[in-house]
Amino acid sequence: MAVIKPFKALRPRHDLADQVAALPYDVMNSEEAKEMVQGNEHSFLRIDRAEINFEEMPDPHDPKVYAKAREILDDMVETGRFIQDDQDCLYIYRQIMDGRAQTGLVACASVDDYYSNVIKKHEFTRPDKEQDRIDHIKALHAQTGPIFLTYRDNVEAVKIINGWIADHKPVYEFAAHNVEHICWVVDCPETIQRLTGLFAGIDHLYIADGHHRSAAACRVGMEMREQNPDPEAEFNYFLSVIFPASDLKIWPYNRLVVDLNGNTAEEFLEKVKENFAVDKAPAAPYAPEEKQTFGMYLEDTWYKLTPKPELVNTGDIIKDLDVAILQDHLLEPILNIQDPRRDERIEFVGGIRGVEELERRVKADMKVAFSMYPTSIEEILQVADSNQVMPPKSTWFEPKLLSGLFIHKLS
Repeated sequence: MAVIKPFKALRPRHDLADQVAALPYDVMNSEEAKEMVQGNEHSFLRIDRAEINFEEMPDPHDPKVYAKAREILDDMVETGRFIQDDQDCLYIYRQIMDGRAQTGLVACASVDDYYSNVIKKHEFTRPDKEQDRIDHIKALHAQTGPIFLTYRDNVEAVKIINGWIADHKPVYEFAAHNVEHICWVVDCPETIQRLTGLFAGIDHLYIADGHHRSAAACRVGMEMREQNPDPEAEFNYFLSVIFPASDLKIWPYNRLVVDLNGNTAEEFLEKVKENFAVDKAPAAPYAPEEKQTFGMYLEDTWYKLTPKPELVNTGDIIKDLDVAILQDHLLEPILNIQDPRRDERIEFVGGIRGVEELERRVKADMKVAFSMYPTSIEEILQVADSNQVMPPKSTWFEPKLLSGLFIHKLS
C-alpha cells in the first residue's frame, strides 16, 4: 500500500512564483537555458542548470556548478524570495492546457515503496544521469525536481481534492508556457489524514515521468540512512506530484532518421512494403488516428503505414506497442537502428511540436520521419504491472511539471 507524507515545502514568495517557476532541467540544453533566464534573476533554472551562471559555461557536472546552485538557493532563502511553511502540509498543483485540466497532489513518496515496487517503474535509467541528480541533491541537501507519479483513479481522493479547491483560494495562479498553473496549500490536519489514509489503500503508484530523479533521490536517501537510521527522517521520502491516471494526456513521440541506410527511396519503400501496407496518407501532414498505424514522410510525400496482420496482436504486451512494432519491423531490419537509445542516426520529437516539425526537419537535415499514435496510460500501467520496461522514447507527457514551486528539504 502506498505511503504519502506531508512536508514543510520551501516555496517561492507569492509575488515571485511566476518568475521562479521553470521548465524541468532536462528538456533543454545549457545554451537554451541561458537564453531562457535572460532578464530574470529569480528563475529556478539558475539552480537547476547552475552552469548558466558562469560567463564561460563549465562542464555541467563540475563540482563548482553544484556549489553555485547551493549558493543561489541559500541566497534566495536569506533574501526572502523562498519561504518555508512552518507545519507539514500537502499541496495541490493544477495545470490547465488547451482547456484540459490535470490536478495532482504534491506530497512526499516513500523510498521504501520505491524499492519494494509499491512504486512501479517502466523505464531503465542511465548511471550518468542518475549521478548528476545525486550530486545536485547532495549539494542542495534538498530535492528540487518533483517526480511525476500516477495512480489508478480513486474517486474519494479526487472528491476531497476537488472539495478543497472549491473552498479555498490558491496561493499561486499564473500562466507560463501556454499552461495555467494553480496551486493550493492543504494545511488542515484532518484533510491531510483523510488523504494519507486513502492512499494507504491504493496498491501501487506509478512513475509517469522522472525515473532518473526518483532513482537519485532514493539512492541519496539510502546513503543518508546508513548514517542516521531514523525512519521518520525526511531523506526517507522524495518529492512527488501524484495525478489520477484519467487526468493525464500522453503525446506521441515521433521519430526522425538521418539516412536510408544506403537504400534509394524506391528501394526503401519496397522493403517497407514487405511488412506494411503503404498508402498515400489521407492528409498532409499526417498524424495517425488510431493505434497500429504510422505516418511516414519521405521525399515530400506523406504515407500511411499499416503493419500486416501477423505482426500485431501477438499477446506480448511489449511487442504489441506501436513503438515496438515500428522498431522491430522497420527501424531495425531496414534502417539498421539497433539501439534507438544510443544510435546517433535517429532523433525523437515530442508530439507537442506537431507533425509540421517532422516536415521541417526532413527538408532541413533528415531523410525520413515517422509520426506515431500516442501510447496510452493503460499500456504504461500494464507494462509496469508486469515488471517490464517500455521501449525507449515511448511517451511524451505534456504539460510538464514546473520546478521551483515546491522544494523538499532533507532536514
